Amino acid sequence: MKRRSYLRQCIPPIISVSAGAAFAGCTTTENDRSEPTPSEKVASPTTSTSARSDTSTTSQIRIETVLTGLTRPWGLTHLPDAQTQTSLLTERVGRLLLVDRSAGTYDRVSGTPDVFARGQGGLLDVCLHPSFPDPSWVYLTYAVTRDDDRTTTALGRGQLDREDPQLTDFEVLYRARPYVDSTGHFGSRVIVGPDDRLYITIGDRQFKNFGPDHVAQDRGNDLGATLRINLDGSIPDANPFVDNSAAKDAIFSYGHRNAQGLAIHPETNAIWQTEFGERDGDEINILTAGSNYGWPIADESCQYGSDEPIGVSHNDREDIIAPAYSWPCGSGGFPPSGMSFYPAQAADNPNGIAEWHGDLFVGGLASQSLARFRVDNQQIELVDNLLADRGWRIRAVATAPDTGEMYITTDSDNAELIRIGSE
Repeated sequence: MKRRSYLRQCIPPIISVSAGAAFAGCTTTENDRSEPTPSEKVASPTTSTSARSDTSTTSQIRIETVLTGLTRPWGLTHLPDAQTQTSLLTERVGRLLLVDRSAGTYDRVSGTPDVFARGQGGLLDVCLHPSFPDPSWVYLTYAVTRDDDRTTTALGRGQLDREDPQLTDFEVLYRARPYVDSTGHFGSRVIVGPDDRLYITIGDRQFKNFGPDHVAQDRGNDLGATLRINLDGSIPDANPFVDNSAAKDAIFSYGHRNAQGLAIHPETNAIWQTEFGERDGDEINILTAGSNYGWPIADESCQYGSDEPIGVSHNDREDIIAPAYSWPCGSGGFPPSGMSFYPAQAADNPNGIAEWHGDLFVGGLASQSLARFRVDNQQIELVDNLLADRGWRIRAVATAPDTGEMYITTDSDNAELIRIGSE
C-alpha cells in the first residue's frame, strides 16, 4: 500500500519566533550535514538561568537554560515523577547523567557500558521500561567495536539506582549485524511502542552502492532498518519477517538511510520517524510493519556534489512507502534528529502552550531550528521554525507532559539543555 507524499519545498516559516528566524537549512552543504566527532575533553556542566522570551503564534514562550557545558548530548528522557522533575541524558563521550531539571544540577550515573566514541558513535539514546520504576530498567543504545575495529549499534539495559546513581545488572540485549568498517550512521534512536516493545533504528553504516543490492534493501542484515524487540531482548513472534529464513527476525521496517528520531502519535499510536537523506531528501515517515521506505532505490535525495537523483521518486514505486513529509533535493534539507509530539496533557498544563496541542516538533541540526508541524492524522504541515536565530544545532527533543514544558539539547562540545514553556 502506498501512502500519499506531502512534499514541501524549503520555504520561510509562516510564523517565526523572531524577525531573524529564517529557515537556515536552505544553504546546507555536505560539511554542514556531517556529524561532528565528540571531543575527548569532558566539560563540567554549570547551571544557567537566562530566561528569554520569543513570540510564537499567539503566545509568549519562555526559554531557559537548565544546564551548560554538556559534551555532545544525544538522548534525553524524563522520569515519570513530576514532583522531582528528573531526567536521564546521554553524552556521546560515554556519560549518562541523572538531571534535576528544577535545580539545574546532575549526578553522573555509573555502571554504563564501554562505548565506541569516535565519528558518530558513542553513548547514544536512552529510554525507560514502560512500568518504570517497577521494574527500574533503563535501556541504552550505543556504538561498540571489536578486535578488528569494526563497529555496530548495540542495545542494552540496566536497573537504575537513583539513591546511589548507578546502573546495576547491565546486560546486552542485541547487537546489529554485521559489524562494519565505518564510524557513521549508527541510527540508534529507541522508544517503547504502544505494544510495549522496543523500536530501535539502525543506520545503513554509510554504504554507497546505491542500487537494489544496497544493505538497506537486504533484509538478511539489520542495517538500514527499524528493529522491534521485546523488553527482555527476545524477538516478538508477530514481527513481519520471523517466518522468512532469508530475513532477520528483528526487522520491523527497512529501506532507511539513517533514522535518528522516533515518536508515538498521542491519538493514533502510530510510530513516526525522522530520517536523514543524502544530499537533502530528509524525511518524516510513519512506520508500518514489514514496509519498505525506499532507500536508496526510491528516494528524494541527490548525490553529494551534484543534482543527480540517487533513485527514482517514492511516487514512482507502488511497493514503496512514501514519507509523510520530505525535504527533496534542491530544498536545502533540514536534516532532522530528535522528535516529540505535544500531547493534550502538556497543552492543558499552566506551563504549557495550548495552541501546540497535537503538534509535532522536530530538532534540526544543520538548519539550526526547531520545526513545528501541524498534524492531521497522516497529513503534516510545517507552520513554524522556532529558535532559528539562536545558532543551535538541536539534537534531542522531549516533552514533559506533567509540567507542560519541552526540553531540547544542543549539539556541540559545550552544549546546553534548554527548557521551553509558556511565559
